[in-house]
Parts: sequence; C-alpha cells; structure tokens
Amino acid sequence: MEIEGGSDSKPILDLHSLDDNLVQKMVYDALVWSSLHGLVVGDRNVQRSGTVPGIGMVHAPFALLPTVFPENQWNLACEVAPIFNELVDRVSLDGKFLQESLSRTKKVDAFTSRLLDIHSKMLEINKKEEIRLGLHRSDYMLDEKTKLLLQIELNTISTSFPGLGSVVSELHRSLLKNYGEHLGCDVNRTPSNDAANRFSEALAKAWIEYNNPKAVIMVVVQPEERNMYDQHWLSFNLKERHNVTMIRKTMAEIDKEGEIQPDGTLLVGGHAIAIIYFRAGYAPTDYPSEAEWRGRLLMEHSSAIKCPSISYHLTGTKKIQQELAKPNVLEKFIDNKEDIAKLRKCFAGLWSLDDADIVDTAIEKPHLFVMKPQREGGGNNIYGDDVREALLRLRKDGKEQNAAYILMQRIFPTDSATFLVRDGNCHKDHAVSELGIYGAYLRNKDKVIVNERSGYLMRTKVSSSNEGGVAAGFAVLDSIYLT
Repeated sequence: MEIEGGSDSKPILDLHSLDDNLVQKMVYDALVWSSLHGLVVGDRNVQRSGTVPGIGMVHAPFALLPTVFPENQWNLACEVAPIFNELVDRVSLDGKFLQESLSRTKKVDAFTSRLLDIHSKMLEINKKEEIRLGLHRSDYMLDEKTKLLLQIELNTISTSFPGLGSVVSELHRSLLKNYGEHLGCDVNRTPSNDAANRFSEALAKAWIEYNNPKAVIMVVVQPEERNMYDQHWLSFNLKERHNVTMIRKTMAEIDKEGEIQPDGTLLVGGHAIAIIYFRAGYAPTDYPSEAEWRGRLLMEHSSAIKCPSISYHLTGTKKIQQELAKPNVLEKFIDNKEDIAKLRKCFAGLWSLDDADIVDTAIEKPHLFVMKPQREGGGNNIYGDDVREALLRLRKDGKEQNAAYILMQRIFPTDSATFLVRDGNCHKDHAVSELGIYGAYLRNKDKVIVNERSGYLMRTKVSSSNEGGVAAGFAVLDSIYLT
C-alpha cells in the first residue's frame, strides 16, 4: 500500500491534549457517519435483531481515531500474506500430515475429533477439491520488547469483519479529513481498506470457475447472527458488482433442505450451490444437534466449492500452527528459503505440552505464556496464574489431556491512550491493538487465479483485557495510522 505524504508527516496528536469539546463533536459526527454508512450490528437488547435485518441496529463498537502503527511492520505483514495463503493450500493437501499432527488432540477434544472424522471420510473416498477457495486472516501483535511483529493465529474459517473493517477505515479517513487541522495529522497515512470488495471479488471469481450460471453462493450462518451486516456487505457487493446471488442458511436448514444430485451438485431449498461460504461451523456451539453435523458432512460430499473445505479448516487449528513452527517443517511445504525466513520471523514461540522443560518454565513464570485450546471466536484462552493451575492439573490428570492445548509465548504490545466508543458512549482508556491481514486464495487444479493480500482488520481492546474478540464484546473496530 503506497502512502502519499512522506514519513516525516506528524503522527496523531497526544490524545491527552485534545479538548473535550472537540472530542464530543468528533464522537457525534462519528455516530452520525456510522448510522449513514452501515457501521452497524444487531442490538443484543432487541430480540429480533439477530434474525430480521433493520430491526434493533446499533453502531459497531469503534475506536474514535486510528491507532499509530510502524509502516515497516505493516509492509512485512502485507508481504507475507500471499506466502501464508500458499502455505495453507499446500498443508491442506497433505491429509496424512493433518491426521497425524492432530491424532492425539482427537483423543481429548471431541469437536476436533468430529472434524477429523469428516476429513477421514473424504480421504477414504479420495474426494478431490479441484477448485479451492481460501478467505483467510492472519492476526499479529507488535511485541514491545523485541519490536517484532508476531503472529497470534492464522484463521482459515469464518474470518469476520471484512465488511465492517472496511467501513471503519473510511470513518477514520472521514474524521481525519474533517478534523486534520485540529489533530495535526495527515489522512493519507491511514491506508484505504478494500477487504469487502476483495473478498467479494474472490468469491465472484470462484463462482465463475464453478461454471454454472444458475448456481448461487450460500453463506452458512448462525441461527441468530447479530453481525449479519458485516456479511451483508459481501452479499451486497456480489450482487451490485458481479450480479451473483448469495443466500443465507443455517447448518440445520442445510441438513433439512439439502440434497446431492447424481453429478455431485448440492441443492439447498431448490438452489444449486456453487460456493459454500462458512460464517458458522467453527465452534462446538454451532453443532447443538446431529442435524448440524449431518449438514456439514453433506456439504463436504458435494461438488460445491467450500470456503473453507474441511482440510483448510483443520489447517487453521492451533495444533497445526504449533507443528509448522517446529524446525524443518515449513520446508516440507515451501521451497523458497527467503519466504520461509519471512514466515519464521513472524512466528511467536509455540510449544507442545509434551515439552517438559517449557511446561516447567510456564509453571514457574505463567505470565510469560498463553495456553490455547483448539477453539476459535475469542474467550477461550488461559492467562496468568490460571496457566500455572491448568498445567499443574493436567500434570496430575495424566499426559493424554495435554494434547488439547498448546503453549504460546505471550506477546506484550505497547499500550496507548485510546478513545473507545460503544453504545453511543465514549471513554478514554489504555489499550492495545491487534492487526489482522486478510488474504484471498483461489486455485483451479494447477492454476492459481488469486493469491493476494485483501485489506486488513485492526482491533483494539483495553489493555486490562486478555481476550480480543469484537463480536464477543472484548474489543472495538479500529484502523491504522502509519508512522
């Protein structure tokens, strides 16, 4: 992303020096702008807000001003995005590696076990996904001590906020344009964010590859989805820009309405499905009954393009992330030594709980580690003294349970004063930020059609909070100001 205006342009003013009246005026303008431009989510206080569009809308939580971020680290995160896309694709093709790496996790994690069972069935029937579509997001934090940009995780399923993330970037550009003289900053230091357009374009290109003009794209959604507007940005763009229709179905509805034609075509509610785009199915709570598991298996059996396929989904698990960080493992999947070096530079310390020395260190210094189970969606990790307690309990219970977790180096980002706006109220707090870089990858057999960085997501949370999910209520949407 080329930024106009040299690197000598001033950073954003110290927030402590901003006049209260100016802040209140900016908050008012930001709330109006958000309402007019669709920076909205469903209001949890309104019962129908997760099922009926336009009912019970409230602005998405956001940072009033973008967060300062070093341009050289931004460039690195952008540069490695296509390499991570390629890595996911290559790992996904190695069914033996996925099954073996997750074999012990399978014994102690029922959810991962069910996913692996579906993957095994696909391997048994030699199911080939010739057209493969990945819409990924790689999340990073900037470690204050080492000044390194370290990867927290690589998401391969239901990567949220390409829609609202794009909109909040435009909100910040609007505020900087209108208040730049008061803030002493340059709007061109906040990069534009085209995640919603890029993801829509990748979906549209995959739809073309599927080659059935009557087929639609199906987004798999949770029964009550208060983040529906983020998803609707993609369906709106698909229709307006590419004349492609997107329908919304829950996994239970897919089980009830779905059938596979003799040629492999998936029909749901009478619609032929070209692409299955998962915005659900990543957590055990998405499978409250056997109906949802039947729906998932039905989709995998079909000829529809899955975004992600079961193998892409498993490639995004924490255990695979930890396996890939081991010496000489990346070399199995990537040939270019420079690319491998770039990826390794982003890896935080990752360890199996079989490593007795690391476990001893983590029990002694639990604040330096995070314990992560095989879960997506925020709110699942273990921090601080709880790490020590969990490790001691696992040691007592026996080795098998170890496989349900990995240990990760805890990253300590710089905290800075930020104005956080939630439910129409603005308050100043110390906060830390997490940068997510979106990536789109589309391949048909040997031909790579799309492999690109596709916009970004900045999430900011009060520094006293361990967790970072916006939908889970821990963080606000943000954008970046390059310095």
